[in-house]
Amino acid sequence: MTIWAIKNADVIVTMDDARRKLAGADIVIDGGAIRAIGPDAAGDLPAMDARGCVITPGLVNTHHHLYQSLTRAVPEGQDALLFGWLQTLYPIWGKFTPDHMFTSAQVGLIELALSGCSLSSDHLYVYPNGTRLEDTIHAAREVGLRFQPTRGAMSIGISDGGLPPDTLVEKEADILEDCIRVIDAFHDAAPSSMCRVGVAPCSPFSVSRELMRDAALLARDKGVMMHTHLAENDEDIAYSFANFGCRPGQYAESLGWVGPDVWHAHCVKLDAAEIKLFADTSTGIAHCPCSNCRLGSGIAPIRKMRDAQVPVGLGVDGSASNDAGNLIAEARQAMLLQRVASGADAMSADEALEIATRGGADVLGRPECGRLQVGARADIAIWDMGGIEAAGSWDPSALLLAGPTTVRDLIVEGRDVVRDGQMVAIDTNAVIARQNDLVQGLRDGM
Repeated sequence: MTIWAIKNADVIVTMDDARRKLAGADIVIDGGAIRAIGPDAAGDLPAMDARGCVITPGLVNTHHHLYQSLTRAVPEGQDALLFGWLQTLYPIWGKFTPDHMFTSAQVGLIELALSGCSLSSDHLYVYPNGTRLEDTIHAAREVGLRFQPTRGAMSIGISDGGLPPDTLVEKEADILEDCIRVIDAFHDAAPSSMCRVGVAPCSPFSVSRELMRDAALLARDKGVMMHTHLAENDEDIAYSFANFGCRPGQYAESLGWVGPDVWHAHCVKLDAAEIKLFADTSTGIAHCPCSNCRLGSGIAPIRKMRDAQVPVGLGVDGSASNDAGNLIAEARQAMLLQRVASGADAMSADEALEIATRGGADVLGRPECGRLQVGARADIAIWDMGGIEAAGSWDPSALLLAGPTTVRDLIVEGRDVVRDGQMVAIDTNAVIARQNDLVQGLRDGM
């Protein structure tokens, strides 16, 4: 296998167990893994020069709806709260085909890659017109990112008291059968895996209690992770009390939806007891600050969660509720919101970057990712500090305070995905052109 190195970085932010920052150090890459890291580690190996750059682990995105990349800034949904926003967009999503799913996934993953993301989950819960989970898996394979798609689902339509239209719900037996199919076909549990599949009923207000329970049993039988939305806003809490007679955390616990193999998106409205429950059970959280701001959901109590030892990762959420998918910018937003809520010393730039790297990898069950240390996967983001964004910075490692929001280079499993700010294996302009045609078709059909 090819052995090569990255040399002369101004700073390597390792996110290893000691949280070391190394000046003037090298990284040696052997195939898809890190063989050595430290001063003069490269020796005479072929090397990429990183002089003037900061190196971090590739960022990790723990929550996305990639299909929404084709429905950014839809006028009727721009100022809506969560439930009204969903009701605006469901009819549009119902027109999607496999080509829409494939192209939207490529758009979202390219955007993530350029923002330094090497590993992304995805939560796909609508399957109209013959679309399938592998439409997104094939897209990720072409882009070159490490991928953790989840087979989402909705089973309770509006006629049965749910939120989604009946045309977008599926029979629960069919959902479970397809979960088995995609896990068997695409899930790879190896440390070097480029694709791991999870099970992800959409939310407590779009699936039944029975599906939540059966999905948990299926996931644990298959040894895969579980994901859903939880406690996103006040409407979510009210729905839980009205329909289940308890808070969302209690509902999740009653159905087996807590544990180190579970992560929940948002959790903006968790109370102290729920935070303790998640800490005690090592249940993960995908924090999505921009989406929470965009939909007016609130500020998730991330400081309290971190202090309680709840595993927390970062997510951009879907581009219909964020309108962007820049993960390094998302990390800055996470830091700023905790400062707004709890003071300027509530979260440092280093801690927010940790949540976006090591924290997210741990939430997704990927401890071999999200840190730069011997034996870890070679997922590496290289940030050029010579641009105007970092001019005048006294601390190059404080990327979230003064630094670029796009990478110079991104390496995933030892392979170039971004080089000199450009995608390596995919024609970005062609993807944008295809996306424009598909969006115009959706608009013409409304």
